[in-house]
Amino acid sequence: MTDTAHSGPRPATSPLRVAAVQSDPQVGLENKEINVVATLDQIRRAAADGARLVVLPELASTGYSFDTRQEAYAHAETVPDGPTCTRWAELARELDVYIVAGIAEEEGVRLYDTAVLIGPEGFIGKYRKTHLWNREKLIFTPGSDYPVFETRIGRIGLLICWDIWFPEVARILTAQGADLICSVNNWVWTPPPLFDEAGNCMASYLTMSASHVNGVPIVAANRVGEERGGKFLGCSLITGVNGWPTAGTADAEKEETLYADLDVVATRSAVVWSDLNDLPRDRRTDLYDPLLGYTGGRPAVR
Repeated sequence: MTDTAHSGPRPATSPLRVAAVQSDPQVGLENKEINVVATLDQIRRAAADGARLVVLPELASTGYSFDTRQEAYAHAETVPDGPTCTRWAELARELDVYIVAGIAEEEGVRLYDTAVLIGPEGFIGKYRKTHLWNREKLIFTPGSDYPVFETRIGRIGLLICWDIWFPEVARILTAQGADLICSVNNWVWTPPPLFDEAGNCMASYLTMSASHVNGVPIVAANRVGEERGGKFLGCSLITGVNGWPTAGTADAEKEETLYADLDVVATRSAVVWSDLNDLPRDRRTDLYDPLLGYTGGRPAVR
């Protein structure tokens, strides 16, 4: 049967303008209110420029470099009832936007490095970082699942920073039907070479690769600046379903916001390249599970 209703170019089914905010939050209780107010201003500016989905960095409301667990507890809040999530929810309702942002979450005696998804209808869900980087292991408890959230703009998955080095994360989110992945980050400067001759860093390539092999757009927001001797990498980007950046890559040292216009649900058909090249169909999961040790098989010796 031919689709005579759409003989010409098809319009975007779920057009969405997205924003990746690259900012410089600073740790310290004296900075927390400054950080939160900055996020509200950044969301307002992005919405004024037409963004319906605004993605902020990891730990956007607190800064990153906690010296002690006690200090992290002092910065942390409950989710979603804490004051920062409440203010984000009020603004999302006012502006009719969706917000993804990183926050230090407290639940009882546990601390989590968390990303929240908030929309005009209020709090939608959260993801707790599962792969903890370096000293994060001394502060936070790792999360234990990879939720995908149904929203009016599409199905949204979340990941945080170091997660992008583990290809299973984006694969699991996509296998669960994610139309779009939001990546909140605090990518740091690492030993050289940090950039290649094209000016790209490894985190950018990993984001592009995860997007390409899964046929899913990724909105990756990183931070910049220095904090307690550490330096952050910038290089935020937004990819299309083909994995290439749609708006270039952000500067390594400047605060800025990237924008892109996406057809969010294009992910649902973009994975099929041709009659004989279909990434989901071509996967050999019968081999992967035992070889990788996921189902009790013996992993290869390194």
